[in-house]
Amino acid sequence: MHQAVKIIDDIWYLGSSDRRLAKFENCFPVPSGMSYNSYLVLDEKTLLIDTADLSISSVFIENIEHLLNGRPLDYLIINHMEPDHSATLSEVVLRHPEVTVVATAKAHAMIRQFFDLNLQGRVIQVKEGDTLSTGKHSFRFIMAPMVHWPEVMVSYDELNHILFSADAFGSFGALNGNIFSDQMQLESFELSEMRRYYANVVGKYGAQVQALLNKAAGLDIEMICPLHGPIWRVPKKIQWLIEKYAKWATYQPEGHEPVIFYSSVYGGTENAAEVLANALGEQKVRNIRMYDVSVTDHSYLVAEAFRASHLVFAATTYNNDLFPEMEHLISDLKAHNLQSRTVAIIENGSWAPVSGKKMSELFASMKNIRLLEESISIKSRVKEDQREKLVALAELIAKSIDEADMH
Repeated sequence: MHQAVKIIDDIWYLGSSDRRLAKFENCFPVPSGMSYNSYLVLDEKTLLIDTADLSISSVFIENIEHLLNGRPLDYLIINHMEPDHSATLSEVVLRHPEVTVVATAKAHAMIRQFFDLNLQGRVIQVKEGDTLSTGKHSFRFIMAPMVHWPEVMVSYDELNHILFSADAFGSFGALNGNIFSDQMQLESFELSEMRRYYANVVGKYGAQVQALLNKAAGLDIEMICPLHGPIWRVPKKIQWLIEKYAKWATYQPEGHEPVIFYSSVYGGTENAAEVLANALGEQKVRNIRMYDVSVTDHSYLVAEAFRASHLVFAATTYNNDLFPEMEHLISDLKAHNLQSRTVAIIENGSWAPVSGKKMSELFASMKNIRLLEESISIKSRVKEDQREKLVALAELIAKSIDEADMH
């Protein structure tokens, strides 16, 4: 049975969710599943906006055929060619040989890379500002390269003021009957999964996201329909969402709060991290968070680094180098272009500590990273003089947070 949901007038949501998927892109854990969104416009001409992942192909095709009810499919807009949105394209084209495919030049090139389809005479290649009419609706195309692939565009329905935003404004997580953001508790789980999605999937491309936000600022947007996650239709929530994206895209922290990331083999470095955390608590610092980087998947850690302003990295020396999981994390942060953070470093090593030096070198290659002071060095276990240094570091972090709060 079809699962299509009307979102407004003659526009329908055709998507579904995969709750069996362990890792999105075979990389990011999705314990709550993943939604794949597609939209159908039943105007004088029919229009499908993006296709879907293979995992939901049967219900997706059933949704299309049920809603078309024998009508031809006139147009297919491809905003983004990544296979989680285009894997069913060939099935749609084979079922509907009458369809005309509307996409950017780079997307059309990618169609030829992914599929062996004869689309001769059934292609419209669009660029910035081009429009497509389906009758009452006129769709304007806005280029969004590298958000987060080079072929990406977004489509704006000038009748209903809807932005079909491709991967922008998306989220991890399945949709469980509530397909609209105003039906959800956005300040808790949904926000964390939105942030994790942004930081890991789109986060590297802050400048390109800013460019899209600047274009969107000139539009009257009453609804945002992304390719993952909920649909946005309440003006205050749309504004809230855009403000979050503006912070993330400019690498501004959401709050002046500390996160302690540590790697520990036999507990000595973990103990140092705990001493620091307790000292921060005594300084009345709030919302302290701690993560063992060997236990927590790095996608959550990257998201936390995007969220918080003050980051502490405590790592053991391993094979005369930096502990591998910590090196992986910091390299991941660099790859995602994280910048404008205050960082403190704690190293450990039983005979020749070098992890602090290695971490400092990594952070020196990143943008606008402020190191609070030279790293605190521990040999095996925290002793009294090192505990005093950790307490002093907590005081320094607390002072820095207070100063940030005043600005």
